Amino acid sequence: MHFDHTVDSLEQATRDFVAARPQLFGIAYRVLGSSVEAEDILQEAWLRWQQTDRTTILEPTAFLATVTTRLAINFAQSARVRRESYVGPWLPEPIDTSADPYVGAERAEALELAVLLLLEKLNPVERAAYVLRQAFDYPYAQLADIVETTEANARQLVSRARRHLAAERRERVSPAQHRRLLEVFLTAAQTGDLEALEDVLAADVISYADGGGVRGASKIPVIGRSHVSKYVAAFAPRFWPPAAIRWVEANGRPAVLVSVDGDAVALLSVDASSEGVDRIMWVINPAKLEPYAAAVAV
Repeated sequence: MHFDHTVDSLEQATRDFVAARPQLFGIAYRVLGSSVEAEDILQEAWLRWQQTDRTTILEPTAFLATVTTRLAINFAQSARVRRESYVGPWLPEPIDTSADPYVGAERAEALELAVLLLLEKLNPVERAAYVLRQAFDYPYAQLADIVETTEANARQLVSRARRHLAAERRERVSPAQHRRLLEVFLTAAQTGDLEALEDVLAADVISYADGGGVRGASKIPVIGRSHVSKYVAAFAPRFWPPAAIRWVEANGRPAVLVSVDGDAVALLSVDASSEGVDRIMWVINPAKLEPYAAAVAV
């Protein structure tokens, strides 16, 4: 009888974990900016859940969210050291959001690549607090409990993160406008049309190419309208002619998957405001690109 009970309780534990999984992944991914790292965190959370005395836990999802968030914060603190030795600009790992536009959350906040990139500048506790509040709508009391601080401090953490994003990022354009700006940029990039590029780019545009040291990506971000225009126009003749392009969705925004001979070579996405394209993000690192390309190939 005892054995049956154990099997039962493990089945229940599995059901509870599977039900919470989209939210757990959504939290870990937003805090870390990496789906591979988020999956590692979920693996660890599952092991802890199996080893926990579950008879005392009234709300499995709340318990699991707490475990996942704390694991993600700890991991992010050590990831910071690894990222300092990363070759060239670091960009978040793109994910396909077409199946789950909110990725386990109440709303699609803190999911865009540009936001994840800006959140990376905050410390992991601020990031986690912002994510739990903005995307998952956690009440401050519960949020404070998860990140082990006071309610007043939890409010401070979230407002500091909001201020940081507001200072770094202009008001966004509509999804339709976003796509139009990306289309104009893409055409200008493919043809190497300097005038059209300068037209669509904001004055303080930044272009990031994350090659992880693997491919010939620029090791530093390229900054400013005229520099970025010349940089994009310069590689047009070599880069585009052999390439096939496909419109995809990445992190809730339209993006362009660039392939050569059936192999993904880059994911192009932009961040745009009424000033034009503010940020250009080229994900070239195969370790980040291949899992995304595989997800959208299905």
